[in-house]
Amino acid sequence: MTETTSGLTHFTQDGDAHMVDVSDKAITSRIATAEGWVKMAHETYEIIAQGRAKKGDVLAVARLAGIMGAKQCSTLIPLCHPLPITKVSVDLTPDETLPGVRIEATVKTTGQTGVEMEALTAVNIAALTVFDMSKAVDKAMEIGGIRVILKDGGKSGRYQAT
Repeated sequence: MTETTSGLTHFTQDGDAHMVDVSDKAITSRIATAEGWVKMAHETYEIIAQGRAKKGDVLAVARLAGIMGAKQCSTLIPLCHPLPITKVSVDLTPDETLPGVRIEATVKTTGQTGVEMEALTAVNIAALTVFDMSKAVDKAMEIGGIRVILKDGGKSGRYQAT
């Protein structure tokens, strides 16, 4: 694997972007979970939580969008490897304390590189879908808190956010 002195693996010694060669890495079971949220006005939260959105079931559509987003990760992020994803789950939970929706996505594969980007993409696409389906009633929604909370498998081992 070619690395710059900065330790960033997606750049050559000359500073050129490249796709990391993972062909010598072991094939292992890998998992990643990411989370995020969409904050909104309390009235918007009530519409979503009660299933009264004019465009349909916001949470169900966002769940499907998140799953589809994970599967499209390598076409969206230039240096991301296409992976044989074995599982994607996206959970959207209304949370009155935000108020808004909490999103968590878990992606699994058996391969030579991890699925953090797929989990992060799933959360982002699900959040954007909640926004898109609700923007007619709330243009001030905020998307945030998107981060990896679990990564396991491969040479670098387990990471769990605190």
